[in-house]
Amino acid sequence: MATLYGISIGTGDPELITLKGLRLLREASAIAFPAGINGKPGIAQQIIEPWLAYQQPTLALEFPYVSDRNILVQAWQKAADRVWQYLKNGHDVAFACEGDISFYSTFTYLAQTLQEKHPDVKIEVVPGVTSPCAAAATLGIPLTVRGQRLAILPALYSIDELDSILAWADTIVLLKVASIYKKVWQMLKAKNLLESSWLVERATFPEQKIYHLRDRPSLELSYFSILIVQINRSSPP
Repeated sequence: MATLYGISIGTGDPELITLKGLRLLREASAIAFPAGINGKPGIAQQIIEPWLAYQQPTLALEFPYVSDRNILVQAWQKAADRVWQYLKNGHDVAFACEGDISFYSTFTYLAQTLQEKHPDVKIEVVPGVTSPCAAAATLGIPLTVRGQRLAILPALYSIDELDSILAWADTIVLLKVASIYKKVWQMLKAKNLLESSWLVERATFPEQKIYHLRDRPSLELSYFSILIVQINRSSPP
């Protein structure tokens, strides 16, 4: 049976794909990726475009940005069925996904759905660069050193949760922070943490932007915005 490869392609810069990921991408019989919005190329498709030297079929799979689970399950099943048409006939499929394939990735839903419908399906994942690591590299700072504690929060969290995490974590990474940025800024100001907080928008993309938060109580941010807070606590030896 053929294999479905989950290929981590990094956060925007096409050169962040691994050598293994690039090899499998080029060797696969077909290449899949999340479809873009309104008929436009998706982010993953744009990232791998420089490497598509071969004429493999491409599968733009729909993963709607909704919270309705029934709609999501239908989309996952449809995507799994499209990929299965290749796998069952002995053709490997490489699924390209931005960031790392195991870090809040749409690939997870595709792989799980395929395994539920076809328990013997072969799946292999290739790790890559996550957005927190890309943002830290852009800022030129380490995420953690020695015994420091790291917390990473997705967009769907409450201010109360953030307050409690600020009490114990040494570095906090807030993913997709745009929708609650103003509230987060006010909390960081109240805790005197603005001087050690940075925001990176679209890390490693050509249009990447970096903001220091001290004088930025309000920002118009894109979906791909990451906020990093570092708290000066003494680390254990």
